[in-house]
Amino acid sequence: MKLLYLPPPVTEQWDWQLDAACRDADASLFFHPDNERGAAREERTASAKKVCARCPVREKCLQYAVESGERHGVWGGLTEEERTPLRRVRRILHRS
Repeated sequence: MKLLYLPPPVTEQWDWQLDAACRDADASLFFHPDNERGAAREERTASAKKVCARCPVREKCLQYAVESGERHGVWGGLTEEERTPLRRVRRILHRS
């Protein structure tokens, strides 16, 4: 009799989110509205990063954002612009 092995449930891949510091925060803190610029954007981003700084799953969050190509918002304490070099490195490493 051959045994069938199934992949783990997808929800197990997301369990880290249950421990996220942002879990009960307003999502708009992490995603800028259209045309937000200057001091308002900097203040909102700084507030989001403060939440990330105390997060026990920050590394997993950042890993998720880079691996999935998340192009919007603050994830793992980094903005979309700050994650761009990490995505480039990942693409280069996966080509080899």
